[in-house]
Amino acid sequence: MQKRELGKNGLNVSTLGLGCMGMSEFYGSHNDNESVKVIHYALELGINFLDTADMYGVGHNEELVGKAIRDRRDKVILATKFGNVRGKDGSFLGVNGKPDYVKSACDASLKRLGLDVIDLYYQHRVDPNTPIEDTVGAMKQLVQQGKVKYLGLSEASAETIRRAYNAHPITALQTEYSLWTRDPEGEILSTCRELGIGFVAYSPLGRGFLTGRFKSQADFEQQDWRKMNPRFQDNNFQKNLDIVKKVEEIAEEKKCKPSQIALAWLLAKGNDIVPIPGTKSKTYLKENCDSINVLLTKEDLERLDKAFPPGIAAGLRYPEQTMQAVNR
Repeated sequence: MQKRELGKNGLNVSTLGLGCMGMSEFYGSHNDNESVKVIHYALELGINFLDTADMYGVGHNEELVGKAIRDRRDKVILATKFGNVRGKDGSFLGVNGKPDYVKSACDASLKRLGLDVIDLYYQHRVDPNTPIEDTVGAMKQLVQQGKVKYLGLSEASAETIRRAYNAHPITALQTEYSLWTRDPEGEILSTCRELGIGFVAYSPLGRGFLTGRFKSQADFEQQDWRKMNPRFQDNNFQKNLDIVKKVEEIAEEKKCKPSQIALAWLLAKGNDIVPIPGTKSKTYLKENCDSINVLLTKEDLERLDKAFPPGIAAGLRYPEQTMQAVNR
C-alpha cells in the first residue's frame, strides 16, 4: 500500500482508506467482533486511514473504531466528523455548526474513541444558520488546544470552501465521488486543487452498486438504508443495472473485479484523491486493496469516462430532503 499526501499541510495517508460507517448502521446487520477483525486486517494490509463520524450508529461507530485501534494507535490516521445531530433514538435533529456545539461534539467524540487527539476533524454537513467562519473558528481553537490536528469539510460548496479556508487552512474535503457520482468534477475539485486541499472520496463504489453484486431489491437486507435510496428503487434500479454492465465488461477484459475498475478509475483522477470504500468483509477489503495494482490505459480511462458521463445515474444520490444538505 502506497501513501498519498492529503492536502499541503503535511498529512500523509494510505492511498486507500477504510470507511467504517456500515459496521454500525445503514447497510444491514453488523457484528462488532468481525468488524474489529476487518479493521485490524486493514492495518495489516497497509491501510492507515480510518473514517468514522459521531452520527454513525449514534456514537456506536466511534466506540467500535476506538476499541479496534486502542492498542495500535500509532498505526492509524483517524478521521471523524460532527454536525449531523441525532437523538438517542436515532432520529435526525438537523445540522449544528455553532461554536459551542463544535467544542462539545469534539469532547464527546474523543471520549467515545478513547483518544487524546483526532487526526482529521470534519464538519459533516454545513450548517446554513451558522456562518462557516464561526464554525471553522471553533474548530481552529480545537487545533490550538491540541485536541485536533487537521481540519476538513464534507459536502461543501466551492464558495464555502474558500470562506472556510480563509478562517483556517483546510486539509481535506470529503464528498461523494465515483463513476456514477461525478458531481465534484469542475468547480469543487478545481477549488480544492487551487487551495491545496486534498479530496477524500466517499462511496467510491456507489454504495456497493458498482461492484455488480446487487441484481434486485431482494439482495438487500430488510433494514438496509439503500432500499430507500432513489438510485436503488424501481425503474432507477434497472436503469442503473444496465450501466454497471459496462464496468463488468471492462473488468472481465482486465481479469479483475468491477469494484477494482471503479477504484482504479478514481485513483487515476489525481494523486490528491483518496477513496475510502467501506466494507464489513475481509474478502472485499482485500479486493479493494488490490485495485491499486490494476493499471488502466489512457484508452481504458477514456472508455470509462464516455460510458459514465456526469449525470448518467438514474435518480438522486440521496432522498430529496437529504439532498438539501449537500453542496452548501
